Amino acid sequence: MTPYAYRAVSPAGQIVRGRLDAHDLPDLEHRLARLGLELLQGRPVPALHWPGRQPVPRRELINFCFHLEQFLQAGVPILDSLADLRDSLDHPRFRAVVASLITAIEGGRSLSEALAQHPRVFDGVFCSLVRAGEQAGELPRVLQALATALKRDDELAAFTRRIAIYPLIVGVVILAAVGVALVYVVPELARLFHTVGQALPLQTRLLIALSDFVRHQGWLLILAAAVGTLAFRHALATRPRFRRDVDAFKLRLPLVGEVRRKLILARFTGLFAMMYAAGITIVDALQAAEGVVGNTALREGLHQAGRRIEHGTRLSEAFAGVALFPPLVTRMLRVGESTGALDRALANVSYFYERDVREAIERLQASIEPALTVILGLLLLAVMSAVMLPIYDIVSRMKL
Repeated sequence: MTPYAYRAVSPAGQIVRGRLDAHDLPDLEHRLARLGLELLQGRPVPALHWPGRQPVPRRELINFCFHLEQFLQAGVPILDSLADLRDSLDHPRFRAVVASLITAIEGGRSLSEALAQHPRVFDGVFCSLVRAGEQAGELPRVLQALATALKRDDELAAFTRRIAIYPLIVGVVILAAVGVALVYVVPELARLFHTVGQALPLQTRLLIALSDFVRHQGWLLILAAAVGTLAFRHALATRPRFRRDVDAFKLRLPLVGEVRRKLILARFTGLFAMMYAAGITIVDALQAAEGVVGNTALREGLHQAGRRIEHGTRLSEAFAGVALFPPLVTRMLRVGESTGALDRALANVSYFYERDVREAIERLQASIEPALTVILGLLLLAVMSAVMLPIYDIVSRMKL
């Protein structure tokens, strides 16, 4: 489908502008009519996709799964259920997506096929699980499991945000304080020092030189940062090998890299266990889960494991061969294969990683705060020594 920019009128006579995916202008008019809007003007526009940004918040997907599962459990037909959901949604992008699902299902597609038309909203795991639920006649149970999995992912994401909030606040405060000092305070002190005419220590001369650079060529730093960021993002998007090297480097970072690895594997194992319990084959589940890993280095490892399984290798041996999982996890999988309770073993693996992620994040958060405090103290000590030593010399001479 093609993204269209449209201008429409609501029943109340208000002009509404927005974007909506459609096959052509008549299809756009039909989709807007389902939203209670009358098309005035529409034109195709290039899609605007920001890397790493989801078009629909995870909370909207959780509510979608929960309410659709409740409707289906109550015996409401799926079209009526989706229509009620569409009318109750406040998110404009997701409201348009649900309207598109209704149109696709009315055209003869199944729910999973309609979901697959929006890969940036519903990933491969989501569509595969819905398809398995449709085939087994257990769509409400699958939707309930999806809602639970999305809640778990949201909780894990909230844990990771806790790590970033404190360093971000401290970093902004430090940059603001140093910037104000370099632009306003240091130049005044430099005039005082030059008036006195005394020799300045090395750290004071460096501080004055940095202040002059920031005041006169500071725009070069902003330009270099902007150009560097754009070049880096372009290289990530166009050079697979560079992206793989960057993703592998992220996993090797001290402290943060290990937490990132555990976070990704916690999400993967949870989704993999859920797909296997829904009746999806191991190979198909691995292929679907590769798309949600988000790290090309780990994705290649999972792909290698899938290739080994296709050639007859057991699941535990395949995972052990790519050094993705610790020995404890592979032993749990081996026990599950031996006892015929692989689904329970996968659920235990998921629980193991979720607990490990929470503990690792708590430890990392506890270590970041004192580390930042020490860094802030050293920075302030360096600035104060560069400023106070010449002032102390001036005061000492005045006493003499």
